[in-house]
Amino acid sequence: MAIKIITDSGSDLPLEYMEKYNISVIHLPVHFQHELMPEDTDAESFYAKMRESKELPTTASPSPMVFLEKFIEVEAGTDIMVICMSANISSTYQAARIAMEMYKDEGHTNAIEVIDSKNFSGGLSLIVAMAGKWSLTCSSLLELKEKVVRQSEEVQAYFTLDTLENVIKGGRLSRLSGAVASVLNIKLLLKISDEGTVEVVEKTRGLPKALTRLLARLEEKQHDYEKAVVAIVHSNCEKLALEIKERILEKYPFKEVVFSNMGPIMGTYAGEGGIGVAF
Repeated sequence: MAIKIITDSGSDLPLEYMEKYNISVIHLPVHFQHELMPEDTDAESFYAKMRESKELPTTASPSPMVFLEKFIEVEAGTDIMVICMSANISSTYQAARIAMEMYKDEGHTNAIEVIDSKNFSGGLSLIVAMAGKWSLTCSSLLELKEKVVRQSEEVQAYFTLDTLENVIKGGRLSRLSGAVASVLNIKLLLKISDEGTVEVVEKTRGLPKALTRLLARLEEKQHDYEKAVVAIVHSNCEKLALEIKERILEKYPFKEVVFSNMGPIMGTYAGEGGIGVAF
């Protein structure tokens, strides 16, 4: 039985996974002041434009109609699963739910499920990548839903940022607190909570120590490395991310690495130089 997977651009899913498992991505609108950024803008161009901009770009949830149009494109007889970024940081999940009801009201018979992953960026990338694999062997949409929900509950995702500039510009940290943190070279180790929000786990002095503390979190969860997958995301700092990947695989021989650059949605808030790991 065929299952079509759809996610949103909060997932930072690598192109190779989209193509391999025929996964569609609903893009959230990104504006630089009054200018709508084209959906096909690559990550490097986005970061370059953000670097030059005096103000942070703004993001918004997609319209339910965007989801509905994507649902209608799916062939008859193919079930649909939508895996959204955390409903506690975006209303994208609610938009997808509204579209699902509209889809049913129009009389379409394809079964459809909309899931709040309670994750984003690397955590969501990992969940969606696994869902793509499972979709090829699951006997039903319900079986796939159970696997995805369980994975969403079990995945752990941590990240650290090189700069607090975007967090300050976005109003998530006072300028005074940000200035003090910058002067003291304080880096925050952050985690995606069980509720799908961001929580501070540790404060460290300097990025190298923050990254070491991030990697230490991998020891908190036992893995069957012959089957395990880890996601690594970075915000336009590929060289550093590849070094982190090498450090991880030297100690934790994961079977597969989902490696990607954060797109505009997550990159807007992370700023350049951020690293995230989900497992």
